Parts: sequence; C-alpha cells; structure tokens
Amino acid sequence: MSNTPTSAPGAWRTVITRTQWLVLAGTTMGWALDGFAGSLYALILGPAMTELLPHSGIGPATGTIGLYGGLTVALFLFGWGTGGILFGILADYFGRVRVLSAGIVTYAVFTALAAFADTWWQLGLLRFVAGLGSGVEAPVGAALVAEVWRNRYRARACGVMMSGYAMGFFLAALSYAVLGGHGWRLMMGIAVAPALLVYFIRRHVPEPPEIRGTIAARRARRARGQRAEQDRFVLARLLTRPLLRPTLVGTALATGSLVAFWSVSTWYPQVIRQAAAAAALTPDVANSRVATASMLFNAGGVLGYATWGFLADAIGRRRAFLTSFAVSAVSVGFLFPFTHGWGTFLAVVPVAGFGLYGALSGILVYGPELFPPSVRATGMALYNGIGRYFTAAGPLVAGVIAASWFGGDLGLATTCVVGVGLLGALGLLFAPETRGLALPADPVPTPEPSPGAAIPAEEKL
Repeated sequence: MSNTPTSAPGAWRTVITRTQWLVLAGTTMGWALDGFAGSLYALILGPAMTELLPHSGIGPATGTIGLYGGLTVALFLFGWGTGGILFGILADYFGRVRVLSAGIVTYAVFTALAAFADTWWQLGLLRFVAGLGSGVEAPVGAALVAEVWRNRYRARACGVMMSGYAMGFFLAALSYAVLGGHGWRLMMGIAVAPALLVYFIRRHVPEPPEIRGTIAARRARRARGQRAEQDRFVLARLLTRPLLRPTLVGTALATGSLVAFWSVSTWYPQVIRQAAAAAALTPDVANSRVATASMLFNAGGVLGYATWGFLADAIGRRRAFLTSFAVSAVSVGFLFPFTHGWGTFLAVVPVAGFGLYGALSGILVYGPELFPPSVRATGMALYNGIGRYFTAAGPLVAGVIAASWFGGDLGLATTCVVGVGLLGALGLLFAPETRGLALPADPVPTPEPSPGAAIPAEEKL
C-alpha cells in the first residue's frame, strides 16, 4: 500500500468536481431507497405475520411471529449476502454502473411483489430474491464512490453515501406514520420507487477510469495469451495471501456490525408493541409509537453514518470503530434488557442508532482501503456477504430464544444476540490503520523484455 497522501491541500470547492458530486448523489439515493425498502419490512413485520400465519395453518402468537418473522428476515439477509458476492464479482469483471443498476431493479421489483404474498413462505421467498438485488448497493456503491473521490475527502464522501441508508429508514418511518393505517401490503407496494433511480444512474454516473483501465488491461492480456497475478479468479485471490488477511479482518468487523444492527432494527418495533400491549394501549397507539421511535432511531443513524468518515479522518479508522462499538454496546445494554418509561426509550434510541449505524458506515468506508481495484468490489461484497450469512441467524436466533428461554421477551433476547455479535470488534486487533494512505493499486505486469532491451520501471495506477 502506498504512503502517498490522498490529495494536496486545497479548499474543498476547488478539489471536488461535478462528476464526483453526481456519483455521490446517485449512490446516496440508491442506498437511501435500499434502506427505505428494507426498513418498510421491519415496520410491517408484526402485522404481516399476524395476517399470513393463519393462511399457513399457524397461530399468530408472540412466539410464532418471532420465529417465522425471523425466518423471513434470515432469508432476506441470506439473499443479500449471496447477491452481494455474485454482483460484486460481476462488477469487478464488467464495471460498476451496469451491475449497480441491475441490482436496484431486482430488489425494487421483488420487494413490491411481496405485497401479493398469501403465506409466510411465499413472503420469505420473495424477500430472498429481493435480497439478491439489495446486496449490490453497499459494496459496489461504496467502491464506486471511493474510486471517483480520489482525494482527501474520500472517507467523508463514503460516510455521506452510507448515511443514505438511514435516511431511507427515516423516510420509511415517516411513510409508515402517514400510510401505515392502510395496511402492510400498500407499504410493500410503494417500495418499487427505487427502480426509478436506474435512469439517473445510467445517465449521470460514469464508470471510473481506473476500473475501465483495469478491465481493458485484463482483456488485452487475455487476447495476447498472457496471464498476470491479477488475472486469477477474484475469489481465489481473496482467499489466499496476501489478500486473505484483509478479507478476514473485514469479515470480523462486518459480522459484528451487521449482527448487532439487524437484531436491533428487526425487533425493536416488536419490543415496543409488546410494551404497549402490556400497558393495555390500543394498536393505533402502538403503531404511532413504533413510527416515532423509528424516526428517532434513524435520525441518530443518519448522524452516525454521515459523521463516521469525519471521525475516522480525525482519530483514525481503528479508533472510530472502537467508538461505534462502545456506543452500541452501552446503549443497547441499557435500553433493551430493562423496563424503561417511554420518554427514556425515546431519549436513548437515537444514541443506539448513532452507534449501530456508525459501525455499518465504517465497514464500507474502510473496505475500499483494503483491496486493489481488480478485486475491490468482490472483496467488499465477500466479507459483507459472509457477515450477512452469520447475520441471517441473528434475528432468527433472537426470535427463537425469546420464545424458548425468555418467555417471549424480545428485548432481553436481542441484547444477548447483540452482545455476541459485537465480539466482531476483536477483528480490530489485526486491522491495519489506513488513515492518510492512498487506495491500494494493482501492480503493473512487467512484460517480457526483448534481448538487450531495458526493463521498464514499475508504474502505479
């Protein structure tokens, strides 16, 4: 990895180009609409399972809603991990923009189709396919931003792009507050909106020159019958030295961050509904409380996402991760295992959102700094995908142990799963500090010299 600074000093207005702004706008909107579609499901999970389980011959009790609702979330996350890896490989071989557009259409259409499900397993299958498309946005979008923002504002731009996801959650909560009374099917149907973003991306977001050059060089070597190290299959390279270590570090950090986030974001609406039922509040009041808490959770998340890059530039990537993990652990440990008044819950839930979303921002701000361009999208997609495979068990396990061990108490069950997930912070013991360093580059293959010819100096991309 080069020790060259990312840019020369200068005012941000003179350093940032129109193309960089367009790329940031397009990827941020894509990630926001991805979050919008994902959050809608967390908000309508309880009502959807209550309606669909009887159609499947299952009684809609607290335990069964937790079990089968957790299964549908697990299927979505499994699809997200699988789709992320598949689309990440395609993005390294065929470019970022086309693959990003295909993923957006996939998750938008199949999320909307879930509005027509009649049983829990039909809903789960549609969520799996939607997850395949949803997995593309984070690794490919973050790689695209990092490759275009090749200056000292790179980490901050990636953090702003990541804040789009929490913005999407906030918009979903607002939509639920306004339209939630019309039923969960309408809420799923409006998730087709992200497909409209494809027009903007294909028209205004360019392919980074570095990636066009990497793909063209690979094809040229193939045409000449030559083969370099970076022509090995991307997954094989990521699972062997020297790229195995960053892959394992990213996997540990992603798994910890994702398990904690998805366990909390999936079940806090049900935790609120449980508390409302225990206080004999009406379903309308419970829905209103869910919407209010969700907006506050995601308002904290927007701040956590957007500021992570600034924090990482100020104190370093490793310390920024430690800060996010610590805030997450303290806020979740205070909020969920114990009974609190509604005012206390509302005061603390944005803090939890700040920590949990901040860690998610970190894994995708940090990721582009671990891998060279020929494997960057796949590397980020791989460790995110593996993390999501582990994460798929988080909401499911929380639902199962709530029903089996804690008498249906989702708050205590979620806290236990988050505690285990945050062990992923141990990956920081092996994580390199990348603050102030340029993005890694692929070595330029040295051609076979002709007799008597001088060997050219190695160039850097």
